[in-house]
Amino acid sequence: MPLDHRESLFRRIAERRDELVALTRDLIRIPTVNPPGDVYTDCAEFLGRRLAGRGFQVEYVRADGAPGDSDRYPRTNVIARVEGREPGPCVHFNGHIDVVPAGQGWTVDPFEGVVKDGRVYGRGACDMKGGIASSIIAVEAILEAGIPFPGALEISGTVDEESGGYGGVGHLATLGYFSRPRVDHVIIPEPLNVDRVCIGHRGVWWAEIETKGRVAHGSMPFLGNCAVRHMGAVLHRIETELIPRLAAKRTAMPVVPEGARQSTLNINAIHGGQPEDHGGLPSPMVPDRCRMVIDRRYLIEEDPEEVRAEIVGILEDLRRERPGFDYELREVLAFLPTLTDADAPVVRAVGAAIEAVLGRPAAQVVSPGTYDQKHIARVGHLKDCIAYGPGILDLAHQPDEYVGIDDMVHSAQVMAMAALSLLRREV
Repeated sequence: MPLDHRESLFRRIAERRDELVALTRDLIRIPTVNPPGDVYTDCAEFLGRRLAGRGFQVEYVRADGAPGDSDRYPRTNVIARVEGREPGPCVHFNGHIDVVPAGQGWTVDPFEGVVKDGRVYGRGACDMKGGIASSIIAVEAILEAGIPFPGALEISGTVDEESGGYGGVGHLATLGYFSRPRVDHVIIPEPLNVDRVCIGHRGVWWAEIETKGRVAHGSMPFLGNCAVRHMGAVLHRIETELIPRLAAKRTAMPVVPEGARQSTLNINAIHGGQPEDHGGLPSPMVPDRCRMVIDRRYLIEEDPEEVRAEIVGILEDLRRERPGFDYELREVLAFLPTLTDADAPVVRAVGAAIEAVLGRPAAQVVSPGTYDQKHIARVGHLKDCIAYGPGILDLAHQPDEYVGIDDMVHSAQVMAMAALSLLRREV
């Protein structure tokens, strides 16, 4: 990129600092909480109106029939596209508009977009409304500067990334929105730190284990078969046998933070006994059902079939050894590890832009958790995809989540430079 174009672009983005902050605050104030998927349409239309006013062709796509989609909670996605002066490649910035529930422990209103100490606070500030705002400012700056480019620029706001992405990028990928010849390069502004290029993620296997029992009076538990006790036996085997084995498995992938360079297993939820959605006291019953959801993250060096077999082995052993033990195992979701070639065009373009903006080499990392690259690679068969955006990964889903304003400005500068380099095939 000519130096004068670069400096003009960087200066233009820096001058729009206040606008970048305001856009981030506006997005935080739309509480797109997932579950259940609140006000997705409001947020999609907010983005669509803004981009349409700047010359983009805007399209809304509802994921009819996707998990969670209903007339009350429609899974509404927005895709905006602007064409360059001649044919060429397409660079697509994809951001998810959904955020996790706020939870407890906040010292500020999680949906106000509080600005203090050079940061914007709020649920989704880091993950990833600050990244969406940065990508929008980056693309708008290119257009306003009048810098000619071939091809096309796209921006999408998609739903449900926090719950698997089936109604968002997963749905759009099945319709061809993330495949060639429509799109060539994808940048997802997830919060992986402003000086790092994320080239992939670990694999994931979520499963629901249900132990079975038989009801009886709580004063005579010997006449029943307690499903919660059976689940306790499953937990004991996981805790004492499986988790130590997982801790010994290590990967050559540059996963961050360091603790995620091993295999991990999280107990997502346990539900047993009688429902608690009533005001009275429970009745004395032996529980005949207990359900547990597990979240297993695995490494590119592991066989997905072996990941499942580890759990099945524990359950089958207990069925043989423990009187009255029975179970059902249901897969909730599964995605393979993803790894973009370290020499791919989008990796090199973003890395070069980071060095130009920050004055230091970019690090290449792998995310501990999956993000929507999984659908782009699996369904769209598009390999030139990375995650890059402002925000500190460790703050995602935490109370008092924030994004640094300087990081957003720098990230927008990186995105703008990288996009032009890719469009002009300068990489």
